[in-house]
Amino acid sequence: MEEKPLLIDISDGVATLTLNRPAALNALNRALRQRLVESLADMDARRDVRAIVLTGAGRAFCAGLDVKELGASGSNVADNVDGGDLGAALAATATPVIAAINGLAVTGGFEITLACDMVLAAESAWFQDTHASIGLLPGWGLSQRLARVAGPYRAKEISLSARKVTAAEAAQLGFVNRVVAHDRLLPEALALARAIAQWPAGHVRRIKSLIDRGYAMPLAEALAFEAGEARALNAEVTLGRGSDRRDRVPPGRGDR
Repeated sequence: MEEKPLLIDISDGVATLTLNRPAALNALNRALRQRLVESLADMDARRDVRAIVLTGAGRAFCAGLDVKELGASGSNVADNVDGGDLGAALAATATPVIAAINGLAVTGGFEITLACDMVLAAESAWFQDTHASIGLLPGWGLSQRLARVAGPYRAKEISLSARKVTAAEAAQLGFVNRVVAHDRLLPEALALARAIAQWPAGHVRRIKSLIDRGYAMPLAEALAFEAGEARALNAEVTLGRGSDRRDRVPPGRGDR
């Protein structure tokens, strides 16, 4: 019997979610997709989770959809993955999600990476979009997110050629925050997560939402949006001499 497809560890305000199908390079079968979507929602609702680290067991982060399962199903790909949009699930997660890419991140694994809030990669990690070579289209946001972070010209080169992108190049292109030695990947990701988890959860969520929502707007509209959000929140905050700012953030939607 296969082990649990997703491992969950919670400590110091950080939930570590580990894709756990190492023999299949953490390919996304139906059980793993469903468990990951459910777990993201569960972690988002917990008071003791203020940041999430997503990584993979073994030598891969994620090899994408489980093609063996898809082939054996006798149904089309769309029917097989319906209701399991991991890009949307990650985008809907208010808690910051840090991807710790420990190996290959291919196609669906690449899409998951781009949907996270921050990405750390081991030196040996690499990324690849194979949709062109297998006759499918990305449906979890890869074509849109990659173009926005790397630019449309580079996104077209990567996706249309289906070439590998090293961790170092990914950092240069902007979708990896930093590259670290393999044995330092998880400690670095956890340290970053704990640095985020020390602050009031509701306020961290507000700032994340401010960046995400504003990034989707034209600049003038985004600046007006930020000003309005800041005015509404800052009117509730009074800072006295010697006050602890962490205790002065007013409660609001998303506080736990």
